[in-house]
Amino acid sequence: MASDQDKKKCWERTFDLASKRPEIDQAVAEVLQACTDQGLEEPATFAIRLSLEEAMANAMMHGNGGDETKRIILECQIDSGKVRMTIQDEGPGFDPETVPDPTADENLTIASGRGLALIKAFMTHVEIPRPGNRLELVFERS
Repeated sequence: MASDQDKKKCWERTFDLASKRPEIDQAVAEVLQACTDQGLEEPATFAIRLSLEEAMANAMMHGNGGDETKRIILECQIDSGKVRMTIQDEGPGFDPETVPDPTADENLTIASGRGLALIKAFMTHVEIPRPGNRLELVFERS
């Protein structure tokens, strides 16, 4: 007999958002509720929240340059074992190899690059395909 956990369907949603904090905050809240509904525990939802908030802030401020008329597409698939999120902005992209390592001694006082480092630390898999205006994030439950 299948458990309640096994019976839960994958939650899928695509958000088409303006580069505005209230829209982003609402989308993040819906994703976190879906994570909770799928049975992910607090440490997992913390990692997902932090990573998603950083990715969305980067898309809004760096990718779309703070232009509220530009869009951010957030695609999510969440089940009891895995969370997949894709964040795409309308910016020109960036080369992740050029982002300074925030843990290097010479960069400790530079604010740049910390968000990406946090995302990479908390997610199981991070991919930034060229041209660099799309992040593909995966969190696998251990």
